[in-house]
Amino acid sequence: MKLVLASNNAKKLVELQALFTPLGIALVNQGSLGIPEAEEPFGTFVENALVKARHAAKLSGLPALADDSGLSVDALGGAPGVRSARYALDAGGEKSDAANNERLLRELAGVADRRARFVCALVAVRSADDSEPLIAMGRWAGEILTAASGEGGFGYDPLMQIPTLGASVASLSAEAKNRHSHRALAAAHLIEQFREVWHLG
Repeated sequence: MKLVLASNNAKKLVELQALFTPLGIALVNQGSLGIPEAEEPFGTFVENALVKARHAAKLSGLPALADDSGLSVDALGGAPGVRSARYALDAGGEKSDAANNERLLRELAGVADRRARFVCALVAVRSADDSEPLIAMGRWAGEILTAASGEGGFGYDPLMQIPTLGASVASLSAEAKNRHSHRALAAAHLIEQFREVWHLG
């Protein structure tokens, strides 16, 4: 089954494709179909994922999958949250992983409570007006480091330490990340729904 991924993030496509391949799902990046990114006007991951999925399904005529994910830091009241990819941009900086990480370190300078979690909302729709979207959430708890560690991953991965694994997310292999991550947890819930509701696999 082919699904349009409502994202132009190549690394996210690779992660999600690996997670859903066992169900016979083939993901195609919306950018390859000439579909522009949707607006993300809402304050929650679920609402933004839903609007992105509906947008991609409407413009492609295909079922769609959307991921809205980010970092939630306790000491910052849940920020950067849904603004994770634009965290530095919102403060007058550039839109880049490096700039976002720099702002996060500045905001947490001298802060003792560095608890945080990666959050992922996955939404799948059969069509743009699907009245029964599949919705799954995943949360991966950790702590924000005081300096980057590791060369892999993307986004805030170099700053997110997972105490149970004794490593930053950027230090994990792709296989380990796909076993433990917020996206993997959400995908596991979504796979159950794909099998039960869409009769895949």
